[in-house]
Amino acid sequence: MAFSSWKQLLLLGKACRRGGPALRWKRCCHWSAGKSLDPEVRAFLEENTEVTSSGHLTPEIRLRLLTPRCRFWREKPDLWPYGDPFWAIYWPGGQALSRYILDNPCVVKGRSVLDLGSGCGATAIAAVMSGASQVLANDIDPIAGMAMILNCELNHVTPFPITIKNIINSEAGKWDLIVLGDMFYDEQLADDLHHWLRKCIRIHETEVLIGDPGRHQFLSHSIHNQLCKVIEYSLPEYTRQENNGLTSSIVWSYQPSNSLESR
Repeated sequence: MAFSSWKQLLLLGKACRRGGPALRWKRCCHWSAGKSLDPEVRAFLEENTEVTSSGHLTPEIRLRLLTPRCRFWREKPDLWPYGDPFWAIYWPGGQALSRYILDNPCVVKGRSVLDLGSGCGATAIAAVMSGASQVLANDIDPIAGMAMILNCELNHVTPFPITIKNIINSEAGKWDLIVLGDMFYDEQLADDLHHWLRKCIRIHETEVLIGDPGRHQFLSHSIHNQLCKVIEYSLPEYTRQENNGLTSSIVWSYQPSNSLESR
């Protein structure tokens, strides 16, 4: 499986994203509801992903993902014409967040939600399904943004705004809730997330929920001492096999101490 090598890199915290040269100009674009997709990219994604809702924690949500039945699962990664498709895997942290939101709609109902590092968009879709008043999805990969729109269509959800840029360390936006899953795979990124999320909480009293299956980079980071466990889910067998045997995924509430907030 060619894509297992990329997933292994991400799990080990050594992932680096390849920029798709044909789409680099879109790195800071912003999609609004109703914006059409490039027909060529749409056709490519529809041909080279599989619509699935099985093997994950949220069978209510249908997604276009890379599976063993897809051509590029077996091809050399270099043949994929765009940036590394981390969006095409439904990672365990995102699964836990999405499951929690679907089971507890009061968490998002009537609230504004930022889905940071949205990937396939499942958690943002769950937030819309559960009654969020405003949802913004964020990812640095423009193809992820396009895949999110396709996934909205699959689930009969009106596409939400999508911003394609790195917003970490930018001015803290005013959101009732920020959700992020599987983002603590790199030490520098983890540090940046820690400080930016803390700023959002300090300035806007934003609630922050983090999904992670217990990767070393997450458990060993200082942010872990500022978390409160919300719920733990046992992962389906398929997800376990595709994530080096990880057996569960946890939703955490980030609650930085006053001493950390004042620094």
